[in-house]
Amino acid sequence: MIKKTYNNHKETIHNFLWRSIEIFWKQWINFLIFILCAKLLSPHDFWIYSYLLTIIFFVVIFSDFWISQSTSKYVSEYSVKNPEKIKYILFNSLLVILWLSIFSIIIFIVFAYFYFYEYFKYILFLLPLIFLAPAIAVYDWVYRWLKKFKELSILTTIVWLLSITFIYFFVNLYWIIWALIAQSLFYLILLFALIYWYREISFWIDKWLIKKIIKYWIIIWISNIWYFLYTKIDILVLWQYWYINEIWYYEIVNKIFEILIMPILILGTVVAPNSTRNIALWKIEYIKNKIIKESIFLFISWLIVAFIWYFVLPYLFSIFFEEYNQALLVNILSLLLIIIPFRFYSSFVTVWYITPIWYAKIVSILLILFWILNLILDIVLVKYYWFIGIIYSTVIVNILYVFTKDISFYLSLKKTKNN
Repeated sequence: MIKKTYNNHKETIHNFLWRSIEIFWKQWINFLIFILCAKLLSPHDFWIYSYLLTIIFFVVIFSDFWISQSTSKYVSEYSVKNPEKIKYILFNSLLVILWLSIFSIIIFIVFAYFYFYEYFKYILFLLPLIFLAPAIAVYDWVYRWLKKFKELSILTTIVWLLSITFIYFFVNLYWIIWALIAQSLFYLILLFALIYWYREISFWIDKWLIKKIIKYWIIIWISNIWYFLYTKIDILVLWQYWYINEIWYYEIVNKIFEILIMPILILGTVVAPNSTRNIALWKIEYIKNKIIKESIFLFISWLIVAFIWYFVLPYLFSIFFEEYNQALLVNILSLLLIIIPFRFYSSFVTVWYITPIWYAKIVSILLILFWILNLILDIVLVKYYWFIGIIYSTVIVNILYVFTKDISFYLSLKKTKNN
């Protein structure tokens, strides 16, 4: 039975492993680079280095705005309908990012000159990242949606490993400018490597395609912005009511949940291209049946996981956070564990199906509505139940959101079939 299951899902398992390897090395090498810079730079220079990178990657958000995610949808779709058109998608997506990057750079230079004048000369060396990072993100999505997980993993891992050598060489000069140049140079090398191994690109401006990419980008952008607000509103309310210490307890449990959810998100990047292809081939009934089977399996699996973690996490808390209020940590954990199966199931449906098959609009609308509901419940319940009222609100809103979103998606899918 195990062998049969493996053969049925061989491609997905292999792609998942390659994607996991890539993410593992990327995170660890990022950490090593961080430690390397902390060791070789002076404390003051390291502070400037970290501060400026934080600022520049915030600006990168505005030069990308999830264009790469929007691009991926059409790469997978046209790989089925019209493979030749993928060449145009890549060029036109990079063109949109170039426009956004130039606009972001101009605005940022003006802003930085007045507000970061002391560090302005350093900022200039990081400006290329405003284009390079989003461009790499586009290629990353293209490789994934074309199921080139092995090539992407090997390529990025090699470049990341080589980056340690020249970053050490530059940073070892003990000049912060060289540390900043090393960052831009690393991203430039990675982009050239991705371009070299996938050179299927046509330099032709397709206004209709650009319009489609931007249209879906707007939906994804709204969805991501509201998701961020939806997940952070509890922290803002806690801050408003001066539950400063409790924020840490709430966040540590949330961080643990984010780690637990990582395999689902990684697997989602592997499965999502199949979902886009299936909808492009109009396999609606197949998608519906697949969702039902996978949903039952995953929901039961995460019920078991939640049950196990109910006993394991308190023990880990007592080891790593012994100086903190154990009773409060366990109380928060016990309540939030209720939503673990729902949250993981919801992430599975959203990442595996809703976004890849063009239903991100459902998520955008519902996130706005449930953000408002979450805010109202937070304010009402925190007055009656103090800090723990925020947890009650989170549990109630998450469960309602999951049921509403997934039922709406399933009905929309059914309606699509009927039409």
